[in-house]
This record gives sequence, structure tokens and C-alpha cells, in this order.
Amino acid sequence: MIFVYNSLSIAMENKPFHHLSDGTFRNPEGSPRIEDFAFNWSFKVFNEEKKKINIEIPSNHIINKKEVLKNLKENKNNDYVAWIGHATFLIKLGNTTIITDPVFEKNMGPLIFGPKRYVDPAINLKEIPEINLFLLTHNHYDHLSTRTIKKFPYKKAKVLAPLKLGKYFTKNGFANVSEMDWYDEIRVNDTKITFLPAVHWSKRSLWDTNKTLWGNFLIEYNNKKIFFACDTGYGNIYKELGKKYGPIDLTFINIGAYNFYPMSPRKDKSIYHTNPEEALNIGQDLKSKKVLGMHWGTVVLSLEPIMEPPTRFKDNAEKYGFNKKDAVIFKIGQVSKLSEILN
Repeated sequence: MIFVYNSLSIAMENKPFHHLSDGTFRNPEGSPRIEDFAFNWSFKVFNEEKKKINIEIPSNHIINKKEVLKNLKENKNNDYVAWIGHATFLIKLGNTTIITDPVFEKNMGPLIFGPKRYVDPAINLKEIPEINLFLLTHNHYDHLSTRTIKKFPYKKAKVLAPLKLGKYFTKNGFANVSEMDWYDEIRVNDTKITFLPAVHWSKRSLWDTNKTLWGNFLIEYNNKKIFFACDTGYGNIYKELGKKYGPIDLTFINIGAYNFYPMSPRKDKSIYHTNPEEALNIGQDLKSKKVLGMHWGTVVLSLEPIMEPPTRFKDNAEKYGFNKKDAVIFKIGQVSKLSEILN
């Protein structure tokens, strides 16, 4: 019994900080804790407050689908970034076309449940170009869609997913699936992918809180570094990542879903989703040259006005060492050459 106890103690001592003894995961050391935030979630309050939000979509927020398809075709030989909506992007780098957190359904939840998007995906799932690399950051319904995975047209794509999420792919016909822990590295064609910590959490049911990992992806290609953030809150970890991996050429970062007041004690503040200013702060910590705002303008997940995030993102850029043009905002359906974004 003493031998077994000592063996378990040694095993736990060798485990990284984010691995807990019960098999669940936690955020990097020194991250904000929900216990310290006095958050009091209520579906009733949320739905009452949500009704007050004006879903008025500016005409210049969305690019016509025919134009999107035309632009994708015209850029098939270029390195580019295309925003499909929310956290779903196409990122083409040389011979590798990447898709991030693809969700193509009308609602962000199981079956007919969950928040409904007020902007459709820029193109349909069957219209996407051939994908070589599928990146999944975590298991929340607005990032991991089992329906999209089941119908995904390119199941020969390499899949990179956090620990304990590979099963969603292997049981749906994907053969090339790798689960990654923080700081794991994998090469795919001429890109190097490193999975890095984020300040977030995981949950898809009442019984699986933090039983799967979450995280950010660092994509290195042709002497360029692209940081694709998981949903994340602000944390000291980003200063550490900036010292180790910076400077970053382009950081994709969530700028929406941050206001849960009055359920949250502070307006415009969420532990697990950066507000626009915190997103810029992360960009600054990562020594990022450009910061691209995502996770807004698609579906109501929180209580800020739907078009507020990009305005605050741009207006506060200079306070965090960026020119306004370096705080990049896309239209849904926008396809831009990587060289033009980084210029």
C-alpha cells in the first residue's frame, strides 16, 4: 500500500500543472478563477436581457456568397485568410489549407437547441475548398459541431484536437487524428503546429466539465508565425508565451461574448472571453504585429450590442501599441491575401 501511494505521488509530481489527479484539466497557474468572480448564471435573466439586443446587421458586414466563391477561386494559388463566420476561418499556407473550429449549422448547440446564428456561414460546407488540416480548439458547441464533423467532405484531412477530443473524429470516418497536450508540436506539410495554453474551460453536458483540454494553436510557415486563439480570457500566460514564441506576425483573437451583466458582477468583463481591450492586451503580450478580431458578428452569446466589439477593438488599438489598421476587422465572407494582411 505504501509503494502504491508513493508511486501515485511521484506520478502526480511529474504531471504538468494543468493535469489534475481526477483526470480533468485546469487553466495555467496564476489564471483568474471563476470562484473569485461571483458569477451567477440564469437562463431567465439572460433571455430577458437578450430580448433587448437590437439585431440590426449593417449591409457591409456580409459579402455576397457568389463573390466569396469567386474570390476563393481567384486566390486558389495564393496564401490567404477567409472568414466563414464566428471562429471558422480558412487559412491557406502554401500546400496546406486549414479550417478552424468549423460550425456550419444554423444553431450553436445540439439538434435544434442552442443560440441561433443571425448571420449564415459565408459559404456552405459542401462549397469549401479541399482541406488538408482541421484545427479544433475546444469542445464548446460554437466550436465543435458533431454535425459538421459528420458531414465534412474532406475526411482525409489531418485533424489536430486537444486531449480527449479525438473520438469525435475517429468515429466519423477521419483516419489521421492527433490529440495534443499543451506545448506538443506536429509538422504538417510545410507548416509546424504547436498547441499552447489558453484561459478557458470545456463542457458539453452536465457531467463532463473540464474533462477535455482546450488551447491555442501556433502555426509557423515560411518564417511567419500565426497565433490562432481558442476562446480565451486574459491571463499572465500570454506574457510567458510572448517571451517564448514572440514576436507573432498575426494573432486571431476573440473580441466578442464578454458582457454577462447583471449575472456577472462587472459589466463587460468575463473570465473566459476577452473583451476588445483585453484582446489587444493579449496581442501586445504576444508581441504581435497584427491582431485580427473574431468570435463576434455571427450569433448572440452574450449581452453586448452586436456591432460594439469591432468599434472598441479599433478605437482602443493605439492604447496597446497598435496602429488602427493593425487591429484587423474582416467582413463575413472576406477573402484576403496573407501578404496584404501582414503588409
